Amino acid sequence: MEQTYVMFKPDCVERGLVGRILSRFEEKGLRLVAMKMLRVTPAMAKVHYAEHVEKPFYKGLEEFITASPVVATVFAGPEVIRVVREMLGATSGLKAAAGTIRGDYSASRQMNLVHASDSPESAAREIPIYFRPEEILNWDPSLACWYQAPGEA
Repeated sequence: MEQTYVMFKPDCVERGLVGRILSRFEEKGLRLVAMKMLRVTPAMAKVHYAEHVEKPFYKGLEEFITASPVVATVFAGPEVIRVVREMLGATSGLKAAAGTIRGDYSASRQMNLVHASDSPESAAREIPIYFRPEEILNWDPSLACWYQAPGEA
């Protein structure tokens, strides 16, 4: 089963939207397999955003992501990376379609509430920044049979 890293960013935590947005993923039938609240350190930010460290906007990005706690999660499910990214909508909340998470709750490019891995390679790189293998609990909910037909998972 595919896994993806999803971070509820400082603006999401500060605005009290974690539960509301988390419930959208759960209601979709995505499986929450890891979750913790933490503060991203500057060192963690440099690893997470390694491709941006030398860019002019990086300083502001690091200040934002370390300013307040985040909630780090891992979700699992069929095509979970694509599904989560489509649920989030465009990076800028001003350009995200109504009905998407960013379209409904964000009006900013940087303060766009949630980060999600954009590929299996990104998920494989990002998950270990925030979680040790034993913190990821792969499990089968008793209602799993009601989310996909046999053979779809």
